[in-house]
Amino acid sequence: MRIISGRWKGKRLVAPPGEATRPTSDRARQALFDMLWHAPWAGRELVDGAMVLDAFAGTGALGLEALSRGAARAAFLEKDRAALAALRANIANCGATEAQVIAGDATKPSRPLQAASLVFLDPPYGSGLLTVAIEALDAAGWFAPGALLCTELAAKEAVPETRFETIEDRTHGKARLLILRG
Repeated sequence: MRIISGRWKGKRLVAPPGEATRPTSDRARQALFDMLWHAPWAGRELVDGAMVLDAFAGTGALGLEALSRGAARAAFLEKDRAALAALRANIANCGATEAQVIAGDATKPSRPLQAASLVFLDPPYGSGLLTVAIEALDAAGWFAPGALLCTELAAKEAVPETRFETIEDRTHGKARLLILRG
């Protein structure tokens, strides 16, 4: 696993051992960022200068990719100890001084220092945590007005019921990328 593009292109990312953390594949991450830059509803300005939230961060691949491509700041929210160690190592390896790690639960978040305009949500497949996390993060003030929520779920999982509008729904292998707008 590596950073695909931007100032840290080619940097290797580490993942914790075992099956507890499922990093987004390079292929799915590339597809997601291609959409963010080139879809009719998108554009580079979605990433350039953005405040990013990477919830269920795991290795931090999504948030680090956004920082590599021009996001201004990123908050990484993760509760698993092994994933936190890998996340911190990946941030250090990239020299991402604009990254903030928050050891916490995306379904019971604290209040943010700054609301995010670009959000990545990648809970464990089949856990049912996506809707719960969206509602909790929304209630805590994590989403800026008009925020874009980039979610990853299993290919056959149902679309979560939220106040957010679905603007894109694509499947890439075992992953389903669902883009929502607030």
